[in-house]
Amino acid sequence: MEEHTGAVHAQSAAIPYRIEGNDLRILLIRNRSDKRWIVPKGIIESWQTPEDAALEEAYEEAGVRGTITGGSVGTYEYRKWGGICQVNVFLLRVENELATWPESDFRRRRWFTVETALEIVDNEGLRRLIARAATRATS
Repeated sequence: MEEHTGAVHAQSAAIPYRIEGNDLRILLIRNRSDKRWIVPKGIIESWQTPEDAALEEAYEEAGVRGTITGGSVGTYEYRKWGGICQVNVFLLRVENELATWPESDFRRRRWFTVETALEIVDNEGLRRLIARAATRATS
């Protein structure tokens, strides 16, 4: 286990979604080690708003473009870089899915039902936000 240095890293994430008929689908990506399903996320740069960072990460890591719908659905945390990453999460309505994207050589993406996404995501805080996002996307 990494030692916790007390550093806090501000990140943003997108929960990309689309409606197929009457069904909501959530887009998840594989982390770099290809072991876990996650959402696109990354550090908020000094020149970015949290929303801009979420849009950028969705493009770079998942190859999708779209519109942030509503404000933040909440935050979750995980350990990395000897500290804690605090992730501000936004709902992203996907409008364009690209065939290739900056990280397409080493990231897989896949659409899931909400139920399956909730089963395969291992971070409890992120699962809670996916459930909240699904409610918001369909209301």
